[in-house]
Amino acid sequence: MDILQKTLDFCIRQQTILGFSIVSLLTAASEHVFSFVTFKCPCNSENMVYGCCFLLVPAFILLLLGYMVNARTWNLLTGSCSPEKCLQCRSLGTSACYFEVLVPVTARALVAPLTWVAVALLGANFYECAASGSSLAKRLFCKDNATDCQEKLLKMPCDEELSARISSEWLSLRAQSQLIGLLLIAGIMTVALFSTCVSRCCSPVSYLQLQFWKTYSKEEQEVFEKKAKEHATKLAERNTNSFFEATDPAPFHTPSKEEWRKISFSYLFNSREPYYSMIHKYASTSGHNSAEFDEEGQELIPLAFANEAQAAESSL
Repeated sequence: MDILQKTLDFCIRQQTILGFSIVSLLTAASEHVFSFVTFKCPCNSENMVYGCCFLLVPAFILLLLGYMVNARTWNLLTGSCSPEKCLQCRSLGTSACYFEVLVPVTARALVAPLTWVAVALLGANFYECAASGSSLAKRLFCKDNATDCQEKLLKMPCDEELSARISSEWLSLRAQSQLIGLLLIAGIMTVALFSTCVSRCCSPVSYLQLQFWKTYSKEEQEVFEKKAKEHATKLAERNTNSFFEATDPAPFHTPSKEEWRKISFSYLFNSREPYYSMIHKYASTSGHNSAEFDEEGQELIPLAFANEAQAAESSL
């Protein structure tokens, strides 16, 4: 039981890394199946277009899916350009905040597409097909610009013996693809480590307080979802009973639009007022007082910022 508990605690602490690992493994498996089941290089003048489509288009689709399935994307966008916020959307400060939020959101969305490209390059099928139809490969392998050589080059992905003969003096297209794939993986890991180090150095809090902040945010989110479900259920029961029983509904308090707006933004952490979320600030400062919130309007950014910053810092 102790081993099981330790394993569970480790998984909870490293859930971000484990999540990225699972996404990467699923993407790699999908690429492997996709490569062997669907892909078949035409070995003609369409090699370049066909190979590039299989290499890049699925990666682009995965990037779009990464944005779509991330709840923080919609948390950032929902209501941000409503008529009453038109001027706010056009302000430079708000645009900078949105950019600051989109960076970690994009970093998460890039996990799957970069995995696809890296695994595809290591497999070499897509690259070999695309490169065999490129003008650079023609200049590299067909110095005399012979038509016969160019035709054979297009057929390289479909004939291993022909590929070995043509590339005997140069690094083969398969080897080039694998080399680029390894360099891409090394570059991604370097950038990830560097960005994590920079974000930790610029953190407004110490390591232990950051751990507490992440723990608090997680617990608050779970409690909020539970309470929101209970509140919505009671409100639905009240309204439904009133409809079927033809009675006046009993008084029932539910947060106003203004109150929802207040907690939908995140307070930029500062040492003078160490709040960990807008709900924390709302509860600590009697959030019904609009002036107390509005006077710090320049320090409000979408709620995704705090959560994404914490997730980015814990990604390694």
